[in-house]
Amino acid sequence: MMMQEITIPLFPLGLVLMPQLLLPLHIFEERYKLMISECLNEHKEFGIVFFNGSEICNIGCTARILRVLKRYDDGRMDIGTKGDKRFIIHELNEEEPYLQARVEYFDDVIEPQKDELRSLAQKGISLLKQLDKLSHNQDTYRDVDIGDLKSISFLIAGSEGFTYEEKQKFLEMTSTYQRLSKAVASLENLIQRMKLTAKIKKIIEGNGQILESLEDQHTVH
Repeated sequence: MMMQEITIPLFPLGLVLMPQLLLPLHIFEERYKLMISECLNEHKEFGIVFFNGSEICNIGCTARILRVLKRYDDGRMDIGTKGDKRFIIHELNEEEPYLQARVEYFDDVIEPQKDELRSLAQKGISLLKQLDKLSHNQDTYRDVDIGDLKSISFLIAGSEGFTYEEKQKFLEMTSTYQRLSKAVASLENLIQRMKLTAKIKKIIEGNGQILESLEDQHTVH
């Protein structure tokens, strides 16, 4: 579902921002110090697009500045941002010191809120709890509204452990059901791999302890 076109400042980064997710940023380059200062003064958002080192993706997400966390004497800033609207780039503009783009916003298509979709969302939240426990992260799901299925789909799609390429594919999807379904399946596979890795590590460490014990016994004799 497409919306209006608009020109926005662009910040290519080696990451993928999802709508509704928080992202802290350290601003240190002169052009981006200028860009962020203008965004703060004019109360406007900027776009974040995934840059893989050779090319910029043409679909990204706007970042809304929530607060300036710290200002440094040399103009550097730590800021807290939150993902907002997704966009597709139609034209790049290099007239300013920083990159700008003429973009068109888009959103998911309207889909019926089926019980299957709600079940997927609940399963996804349960998997996030397992992931946080395995990776010793804070509860990323704590403030999520279980009724907002689109936000939940982005929360799961933005999980740590997915590659940026995987996250980019999730970002570009326009079906909440498709994103939720594929992200939940991917998260389930990720957790299974993490559990297997932890199990193997435990076995290896156990074998190491056995070897140390045998060596100690051999030394004593």
